[in-house]
Amino acid sequence: MEYINDSILKKVYQPRPENTHKYDFGYLLIIGGSHLYTGAPALIAMAALRAGIDLSFVIAPQRAADIIASFSPNLIAYPLKGQDLGYQHLSSLISLTESAKRASRGKIAVAIGGGIGRDEKTQKLVNEYLLRIDIPAVIDADALYAVSQYYHPLPSKDIFQGKKFLLTPNTHEFFILSGIDISKMSLEEKSQVVKDFAQKENITVLLKEEPDIISDGENIFLNNTGCPEMSVGGTGDTLTGICGCFLSQQIEPIMAASAGAYLHGKAGEIAKEQLGAGLLATDIIECVPKVIKRFNIK
Repeated sequence: MEYINDSILKKVYQPRPENTHKYDFGYLLIIGGSHLYTGAPALIAMAALRAGIDLSFVIAPQRAADIIASFSPNLIAYPLKGQDLGYQHLSSLISLTESAKRASRGKIAVAIGGGIGRDEKTQKLVNEYLLRIDIPAVIDADALYAVSQYYHPLPSKDIFQGKKFLLTPNTHEFFILSGIDISKMSLEEKSQVVKDFAQKENITVLLKEEPDIISDGENIFLNNTGCPEMSVGGTGDTLTGICGCFLSQQIEPIMAASAGAYLHGKAGEIAKEQLGAGLLATDIIECVPKVIKRFNIK
C-alpha cells in the first residue's frame, strides 16, 4: 500500500503545447439525470471543465437537459425524449458516442450514473450501453446499482473484460457490488478486499472511504486528502467529473483515480478553509483551479 502525494498532480498536468486545439485535452460524455435529479450531471460536467477538460457534453432526458443547459453557458446538454432514460434510447446513445469518438480523435471518456435513477428500463439501458462501448468510463451512483443487478446472475466479464472502466463506490455501494460488508474491517483488510475484487472483475476501483482506497487488482493506493465537510451531497459527482477528465486524456484508470481523488480532496480542504461547514459541491469545483495553481502546475 502506498499513500498518494502531490507529485501525482505533476504527472497528470503536463505543459500544454502552443498549438493545442479543442479536444486535445479531452471530451467527456455525461449520461445521467432524470425527472427528479438534474444537478448531478451538471456537477460532473463543471468539475471536468475546472479540472482541465476541453469539452463536457451532457446527455439527459428532456426536462433534465433543459434545466442543465440553463445552469451555465459552458454546458452543452442534449435532450432525449421522455422523463427518464430507458432502453429505447440505446441507439441514440450509441450514435452520439460514435460521433463524439470521431470528433475527439479518441480523447474521450464517459461518466455514467449521476442522477439517472434505478428504474428497470434505465438499468437495462446502462448495462447494454456499457456492453457495447469500447472507451474509458467512470461508473458511479445509480449505474453501480445497474451493474450489480446485471452481473450477480451473469458473468461480469461481459461488461468489464478488456475495458478501461473505473468504479467509484462508497462503502454501501461496494457491498451492493461485491456482497462483502467491509464497514467493520481494518484498513489492511479493506484494501485487500478491494484489490481482490478489482482483480476478479478486471477493473479499477476507487472506494470512497477514509482514506480512499484505489486498486486495479495489482496495486493499492491510499488517499487521505479531504475533510468531513465533504459529506455534503454532490461531492461524489464532482469526483466523477475530475476522474472523467483524466480518463478522457488517455490517462490509465489507476492514475486517473489516484490523481482525481487527491485533487478532489485538496479542493475540498481549500473550500473548508474558506467556508467551513457551509461548503457546497459547487465550492469544491471552484477550488479545483486553486489546487492546480497552489502546486505551480501549468
